[in-house]
Amino acid sequence: MSDFTPLPVEQTEDQADLRAMVRELLADLATPERLSDHDEREAFDEDLYRALAEAGLVQLEGEVGGDAPSHAGQAIVLEELGATATSIGVSLVVQFMAVTLLSQHGTAEQRERYLSALYDGSQRAAFALTEPSGGTDVARAMQTKAVQRPDGGWVINGAKMWISGASDCGFMIVLARTSPIERSAVSGITMFLVPADTPGMTVSEMDTVAIHGLSTCEVGFADVVVPEEAVLGDVDRGFRQVIATLNGERLNAAAVALGIARGAQDAALDYVQSRHAFGRPIGGFQILQHRLVDGAVKIEAARGLLQRAARVADEGGDAETLSAMAKLASSDAATTVTEHGMRALGGSGLSREYSMQRFWRDARLYTFAPLTDEMMHNFIGEFYLKLPRSF
Repeated sequence: MSDFTPLPVEQTEDQADLRAMVRELLADLATPERLSDHDEREAFDEDLYRALAEAGLVQLEGEVGGDAPSHAGQAIVLEELGATATSIGVSLVVQFMAVTLLSQHGTAEQRERYLSALYDGSQRAAFALTEPSGGTDVARAMQTKAVQRPDGGWVINGAKMWISGASDCGFMIVLARTSPIERSAVSGITMFLVPADTPGMTVSEMDTVAIHGLSTCEVGFADVVVPEEAVLGDVDRGFRQVIATLNGERLNAAAVALGIARGAQDAALDYVQSRHAFGRPIGGFQILQHRLVDGAVKIEAARGLLQRAARVADEGGDAETLSAMAKLASSDAATTVTEHGMRALGGSGLSREYSMQRFWRDARLYTFAPLTDEMMHNFIGEFYLKLPRSF
């Protein structure tokens, strides 16, 4: 084991207690053997997720009839999961988004039915937005449509793609076009709460290179009938309401990516201290030390941006630029550290015996989710540097 001692994390006493509780739970349930097993079998760890929910780590300080959990609390849980059970962390990003949307836009009946189930872990949500014909520009490309029935309710037809956890969720938040595009593509789209067993829905799992502990799916809608009370939020304003939550989703994506970087850095440090060449630990070679130092700096820089952004968001301030920076910095930290980690391990990096290859694969998700790093650059250039719009 490495003698490395990380810098102290800036956090309140309650936040420190939360982090300690998550680490204790994961030390017992997210062992390297268990993580490797679920990754190899491409299976969701139901027992681990249930334990998280039972420990209150989905609800945190949120309330069924009140606000969603704090951004700082979500980030702590997700960083710890990113450093261990990454796929569960990715799932929890989706759950926290569903919690936020239900807290902000759900009726009392919707919150009681769906939010309660999310908090106690009896159900998970899937967020059905992306389509085969469009990712970054999904509003303009959206072909899934919902048509109002004369006798009440809606009929949904279309297809979604790259939907995390759709194969074993309890319900989906489905975005569908309910009015034609006029001046703005983001108008005329509505959110619907659709139980997973609704007739007319089909789900098929996709074969992906990473995030093996959580399914990635194609979802089809063929004359799927939902009642009026399935509408979440305002008709024709669903996409705008989703955009308002993207700040939190960027923060949560940053937290998982930061965790991946930290987990990979720890794994690399352990390896270079135990592996010997030319009569000494390979951690004594300058090039490896420099790469590890670069990773450490990127991790600490990303954490600083993430904590600052979460604090501003929790205090009601404008954290959009900070969250974009945090996501970009964390994505860079994750891809850099895992790349350097694979080089440090050499041939061992290709072995599934070591966690580095899993971290390396999983880190790539956050170069394009929830928005691509290129779009983060565009956003920061336009809104922070005040440069002309570049797309």
